[in-house]
Amino acid sequence: MNNDKITLDPAAFAAAVLGGNAQRPDEENKLYIKRQLTLYLEATLLAQDFNNLEESRFDMAKTQKRNEVLSKIIEHRYH
Repeated sequence: MNNDKITLDPAAFAAAVLGGNAQRPDEENKLYIKRQLTLYLEATLLAQDFNNLEESRFDMAKTQKRNEVLSKIIEHRYH
């Protein structure tokens, strides 16, 4: 398992997502702003969820590695 933890900056991620979401030619400003706000909030929450998942994965990898080291120590001590 790879131990390189990846984290996203939620605000920067959301801003990047918004950058690719142009206003449609026939779209009213108010509707566009609502759509942008919804997209920003969803992107922010998605990045936070990703970071939480990545933190859990990283912690599991550390736990697994620690258990492997402890097993080797016990193996050498008692065998």
